[in-house]
Amino acid sequence: MAITNFEDQTHELTEYELKTLLPLMVKGLKTKVGVNNSITSTEIVKILKAAGYKIDPARVRKLVNHIRVNNEIYNLVATGKGYHVATSESECRLFIKSLDERINSIITVRDAMQYQLNKSIENQKK
Repeated sequence: MAITNFEDQTHELTEYELKTLLPLMVKGLKTKVGVNNSITSTEIVKILKAAGYKIDPARVRKLVNHIRVNNEIYNLVATGKGYHVATSESECRLFIKSLDERINSIITVRDAMQYQLNKSIENQKK
C-alpha cells in the first residue's frame, strides 16, 4: 500500500524489484547474522548499484518491509548500525520495543497536528 504524499517511495514493489532485487536482498541479508554483521541501507544501495542494479534507500526499506511481513527472513531487525538477523530473544524484544516507541511517537505527532487543525478551523470561524 502506498502512503499518501510518499507514493513515489512507498508504491507497491515492481516486478523488477520482486523478481530481481528481492532474491538478492534475501540472500544477502540472511548472511548478516548478529549485530556485528549489520549492513546499512546506504551500503546495500552502494553494493547493488556497483553491480549494475537500480535501487535507492527508500526502495531498500520497502523491500525489507516485504521481507519482514512475508516472513522471508525471521528476526530481521534494525539498529543504528543497520539491518541484521537477531541472535537472541532479547534482541528481538528490543526491536519490537523500538517499533512500539516509534508508533507512539507518530501517534503523538498525529494528535498534535489534529489539535492544531481543529484550533485553526475554530479560529477561522470566529
